Amino acid sequence: MSTQAQILEVLDGIRPALRTDGGDVEFIDFNETDGVLQLRFLGACGECPISEVTLRQGIERRILTAVPGVREVRAF
Repeated sequence: MSTQAQILEVLDGIRPALRTDGGDVEFIDFNETDGVLQLRFLGACGECPISEVTLRQGIERRILTAVPGVREVRAF
């Protein structure tokens, strides 16, 4: 399974919780050279004042654990 497919699988597991609060997350890009994954928050998550906490403690932690090669997750 490709790295992008692994990332999308993890995001699919996270989406139900985000959607419960009216938000979502979109895969933008993954740079295999530096290991940086770029995501975009959508809906309520895009305007949420604690979206950085969601990113670091929820999304990034799960992706770093599940997907070798991802070193950092950034939201745009």
